[in-house]
Amino acid sequence: MTTKTKFALVGAGVIGRHHGSVMQALSDRIELVAVADVDSVRAERLTSEHGGRPYPSLRAALSAEDVDVVVVCTPTGRHGEVAIEALNAGKHVILEKPAEITVARTDEIIAARQRAGTLVTVISQHRFDPATEQTLTAIGRGEFGRLTSGIAAIDWWRGQSYYDSGDWRGTWDLDGGGALMNQGVHTVDLLIAALGRPVEVFAYTGTLAHERIEVEDVAAGVVRFASGALGVLHATTSAYPGLSARLQVHGDRGSAVIDNDRMAFFHSTPAGTSPVEMQMGGTRVTSGFVDPVGLGDTHQRQYLNFLGALAGTEKLRVDLETNRQSIGVIAGAYESARTGRPVALS
Repeated sequence: MTTKTKFALVGAGVIGRHHGSVMQALSDRIELVAVADVDSVRAERLTSEHGGRPYPSLRAALSAEDVDVVVVCTPTGRHGEVAIEALNAGKHVILEKPAEITVARTDEIIAARQRAGTLVTVISQHRFDPATEQTLTAIGRGEFGRLTSGIAAIDWWRGQSYYDSGDWRGTWDLDGGGALMNQGVHTVDLLIAALGRPVEVFAYTGTLAHERIEVEDVAAGVVRFASGALGVLHATTSAYPGLSARLQVHGDRGSAVIDNDRMAFFHSTPAGTSPVEMQMGGTRVTSGFVDPVGLGDTHQRQYLNFLGALAGTEKLRVDLETNRQSIGVIAGAYESARTGRPVALS
C-alpha cells in the first residue's frame, strides 16, 4: 500500500475549504492531519468536512502532528511568515497565489526554501488547463513563430459586499493590491509563461466603483518583454455583471485566445506541417490534444505534479521564482501608477 503524504492546512476560509476538497479527492495519496486557523469554528468546520484535527496555530499543529507538507491559505500578506515558519521546521510548502505581496518578501521565502532544501510551489492552476498547455507547447516548438504581443484581461465584478466580507480585503497590508494582484495574478502569470521575461511595465490604476478599500478596482498597463514583444494588462472588479478572464498570444505564424480556460481560437503554422486550427467557441477541431490526466480540477493536477516532484518522478512545474516574476510585474505596475513613469523590472 502506498504511504500517504501528510498535510497540514493553514487558513480555513473559502480557499482553504477548496484545498480541503482537493486533498479529499486525492485521499488515496494525501492525508489531511491538521487544520490551523485562529477562528476555531472555521477550523472545526473544515476538519468535519475533510478530516484532520483543528489547531489554533501552525506551531501547535506541528508540535502535535507528523507533517510532511504545509498548505498556506491565509490572507496574502501573511503568506511569508507562515511559509517561513513551515520551512524553518523542514516542511515542504504549497502556497496559495500570489506567494507574497512584494518581491522582497517573496525573496525571503526563497531564501528560507534554499536553507531548508525542501520544495515550494505556488498555486498557478491555470498553467495546468489543457488550453494553456496546448498553447505553451506550441510556443515551445516555435509554432507561433516570433512572438509579438499578448493581452491579459480580467473583466470581473465584485460587489461591495465582497470587500466588506473581510477586514483584510482591499487592503495593501494583507491583500497586497486589488484587481491586478488578487484577481489578475493568474492571467498575468500565463502572459509571462507565453511571452517570456518581462523587463518594463507602465500602468494606470483607479478605484472607481467601490468604497472603503485602499486598492484599485481597475488597472490598465503595458509590459515590454526581453524578446521585444509587448503585452497589454487590463484587470478590473468593476465590470458589471462580470465577464471573463482572457489571454491572447500572438506571433507571426500563429495566435491563441483562451477565454475562461477554454480555447476560443487557435492557429499555428509549424514548419513543414499542416496548420493546426481550432474554431471559435471552444470546440476542439484538429489539434489532437488530449488532457493527459483527465481531471476536471486543475488544482488536483497541480497537487499531483507536486506529489510527483516529492517522489522524484516529475519536475516541479511552478516554483517561487516563477511566481516572483508575476509579483514583480504587478508591483512594478503599482509603482508606475504612483510615479507616472515606466518601471524597469529585475
